[in-house]
Amino acid sequence: MAESVGETLKLVRFLQGAKLLGQTRLVIGETLVEHAESAGVNLPTNCTSGTCGTCMVTLVRGKIPVPEILPPGLDDYLIEQEARLGCIGCPTTDCDIDIRPPL
Repeated sequence: MAESVGETLKLVRFLQGAKLLGQTRLVIGETLVEHAESAGVNLPTNCTSGTCGTCMVTLVRGKIPVPEILPPGLDDYLIEQEARLGCIGCPTTDCDIDIRPPL
């Protein structure tokens, strides 16, 4: 589907510090893990082993809403530090994601 004139391409970029690891077009409704896969970036997950938080990343720029009821891998402090879980985080705007969790 071609973009209309004046429509800006929205991207999800994956970084490790200042180094760009990959980027892909924003697809509303897809998780960060799905975007990472499209960008050729390995974002580790461990959802089935009870290790929630393995896919934690840092939102550097953009918007990724957090669920009203936080899952076990997130708390208010981590949210304030811009932490997001890749398995459930769905970007709604251009985003820059540092694959390292917040310190």
